[in-house]
This record gives sequence, C-alpha cells and structure tokens, in this order.
Amino acid sequence: MYDDSAAGDRPGLSGTAGPDSTVPNESPAPETLRGDRWAAALSAFSKIAPEPGVSKPDPILAADNVVRRFGGLTAVDVEHLEIQRGSITALIGPNGAGKTTLFNLLTGFDEPDSGHWTYNGKRLDGLRAHQVARRGMVRTFQLTKALSRLPVIENMRLGAQRQRGENFLRGLLAPIWRSQEDEITEQADRLLERFKLNRMRDEYAGSLSGGQRKLLEMARALMVEPELVMLDEPMAGVNPALTQSLLGHVKALREDGMTVLFVEHDMDMVCDISDWVIVMAQGTIIAEGPPEKVMVNEQVIDAYLGSHHDAPVTAAEEEEQLAEAEAELLEEIGETEQEHSG
Repeated sequence: MYDDSAAGDRPGLSGTAGPDSTVPNESPAPETLRGDRWAAALSAFSKIAPEPGVSKPDPILAADNVVRRFGGLTAVDVEHLEIQRGSITALIGPNGAGKTTLFNLLTGFDEPDSGHWTYNGKRLDGLRAHQVARRGMVRTFQLTKALSRLPVIENMRLGAQRQRGENFLRGLLAPIWRSQEDEITEQADRLLERFKLNRMRDEYAGSLSGGQRKLLEMARALMVEPELVMLDEPMAGVNPALTQSLLGHVKALREDGMTVLFVEHDMDMVCDISDWVIVMAQGTIIAEGPPEKVMVNEQVIDAYLGSHHDAPVTAAEEEEQLAEAEAELLEEIGETEQEHSG
C-alpha cells in the first residue's frame, strides 16, 4: 500500500481556479498550452506503429502484466498498455472483452491477481479508489452513481477533495471550513452551468433523466480537477437528443488540457471523437491505432463478427446444415406424436 500524502499539487484547470489566481505575463496562455498538448499528442500518434501495446512518447498512464481472474475465467490479461497524454483514446471490444474490469482495476475498484501500473510516473497499484482520484485520475460508471436523495448541488460538493469539514471535530467549527465550502460551491455552480444543469441545481438527483445523470457524473468528476478522465460507456442509455451534447463535453475535456480514456460501443462516436483506439477481446489487447485503421483491421472484425464471418458456405456445409435441421425437425415431430399417443 502506498502513502496517500505524496499526491502532490496539480495545476488548476480552466474555469476552476480561485478568484485571486493570476497568470504571469511571461507565461503562455492556458489555451495555447492546451492546444500545444493536443497537437503534440496528434503528432506522436502519426509517428508510432499501430500495433498492440505500442509505446507512446509521453504516456500519462502505463500498465504492465495486469491479470484478473474470476475462478477459471481470465477476464483481463494485459501485457502492456500506454495512454498518450493530451489525447482522447477509445477502448473498444465486444461484450465480455474485459474493458470495464480493466477500468475497475486501474482506478482501485478491484484488485488484480498480478501486475502494476503508473500514472504520471508514480505507482498506483495497491491504492484505493479515493487515493487514485486524489492523484487526478477519475472515472465515471456505465450505471451512474448519483445519490438520488440528495440535491444536484450536494452531489457536486461531494466530489471536491480534501474538505476541511470532513473531520468530525473540525466540522463542529464552521469558521474553519466555511470559506472553503463557499469556494467549492462556486466551482460546482460553474460546472453545472457549463453542463447545462444549473436549472436543476436544487432538484433531487433522482429526478434527473438518464442523460442528465451522465452529465452530472461527468461534472462531478471534474470537481477533482483531474488530468485523466475515464468514461465507461458515457452514451449508454442516453436520449439521442443529449448525445451530441455529451459528445461536445467529451471533446471539451481534451480542449481543457485533460486526457480522456473512454469505453464505447457506438463506432460512429468512436470515429468522431477519438484520436487513438485500443481494442480488447477475451481480456487481451489485440489491436491499436487511429480509428480509420482499426476499423478495417481483420483481427478487430473477427473479434466482433467471428473469424468465419465472410467465408462462403460450401455445398457440402450447406447440405450438412440442412440434414441437421431436418433431423431436429423429425425429432421434434416424434416427441409430439409420442406425447399425443400417451
């Protein structure tokens, strides 16, 4: 287990800095820094080979030999994985490929049988979920985790880290935590306005639609001021009317200087917003590359459709299939006649 006290300070993100924060005149504008980071990511992808486990020039997350078994089933067996800083990376694969299990392992919601991984060069394996989040690596869930009996603004406040009032004795002394809570509330209100949820500020989270809950969960994740945001099927169960809004918000995360890793089944969405695609099948990484190359990769097509999806059926195979169908039909007829005669 690693000490949580060494998390270190992370640079503030656009729209989350305090009112007194200033930027020295000689420093580049934040927008320039964010644009440069994205340009660097795209340039990096153009120079690396599209193959499983390929090394990246500036990985924010790197994992080695991560294995998770459930009884006799190996759900995850990732030899090497790197996520390029400043990019949007899609993690795709058929159902049961191990995508969500990998998310759970990397973010401290599950424990691996073996393996280790680093975030910004520091080991994360062995840490619990809240300790991972404190280091600036947060995730959302396929099934949203909003606290339905709390108002939206309270859900947002809960996402802030290192709150002074969380200590029982300090919580009894309002002057100690009041100013910080005011700052947290201001940050939450800015994010609610950004995600178009400000009108629902004082409503119970349980009254939100499925798409609004997705937006709330994404907004709450940003209360941590993360560097890496991991989204588990952000479009699952979302009304089509909100899909474009969610897509825009995911792109905005990259524009704000964050790195995004997301799981998704909608290939149109993957091609639209991702800079790089990683494909899992049966727990392992079988392909990586730009969206346009991954979508025509034979291994990827086979993983989704089966290895014989495009093979023509021979006359002998067709005859055999007809014979099997006929035998099954005769068997069913025989069983029916036997029931009637009995």
